[in-house]
Amino acid sequence: MTNQINGKNNIAIGFLTMGLFMAYGFLRDFAPDKEEWVNSYSIGKHFESRLAHVHGNLFAFLNIPIGYLLIQFKDKLKNVKAISWLALTGLLMPIGILTEVYFGLPPALVLIGAIAMTASVIWLGFSFVNLKLNNEK
Repeated sequence: MTNQINGKNNIAIGFLTMGLFMAYGFLRDFAPDKEEWVNSYSIGKHFESRLAHVHGNLFAFLNIPIGYLLIQFKDKLKNVKAISWLALTGLLMPIGILTEVYFGLPPALVLIGAIAMTASVIWLGFSFVNLKLNNEK
């Protein structure tokens, strides 16, 4: 039951986070300082905000298939809970970019999130490499 809850959380939080980062991108395009924002397209806060938007949606999306796979293979994979939590922790990366842009915080969350998401994806990949299906010996 615990493994299913973890995968379910990845799917739910993945969709919710994706919606928030989609809304962030949409609202940013209609902000009062839109013209200034567009003129700084590839530098500074605009560029970093775009990175947060893109990585936020990517990492949110990654949580959806990760969660689905964890649910589907919960009885055959080891370390389901750890992989689930690492994938969710990965969402700190785009959040960390936004905290840098808006609050001037150091990039600690970016690094933690990037390492966690990378670790979850690699760990899940190795878990599937080592997976023994019913028809395999």
